[in-house]
Amino acid sequence: MAKYLLLKHYNGAPAPVNDVPMDQWTPEEITNHIQFMRDFASRLEQSGEFVAAEAVAPEGAWVQYGGEGRPPVTDGPFAETKDLIAGWMFIDVDSYERAVELTAELSAAPGAGGKPIHEWIEVRPVMSEPPTAADATCH
Repeated sequence: MAKYLLLKHYNGAPAPVNDVPMDQWTPEEITNHIQFMRDFASRLEQSGEFVAAEAVAPEGAWVQYGGEGRPPVTDGPFAETKDLIAGWMFIDVDSYERAVELTAELSAAPGAGGKPIHEWIEVRPVMSEPPTAADATCH
């Protein structure tokens, strides 16, 4: 089994097909979207492929060590995670192909008008072991 993190983004990905922001959805559309997510996770629980999932609140801050005897530094000149990540799902599947298949299904969650969003969801493999110095590359 291989673990993957599926990241739902607010911004930063290409626009989805049904590109109506959630704050413009009706209460019923939001309820239907959330139920789709719950049903999807439940199905993966039954197949043994679900690990965890959470929606992420929009509040948040970057935090950095401020130095010996100094308070932590918050925020910075970086993209705000609170503006980027809407939520995540952690899955444990047999292959990358299965991770992509499930991510595509998740992308079809209903949005405005009850139509599938077709949102872009990031799929990231989870390392089975911490990287070594030999694995490090310069960016």
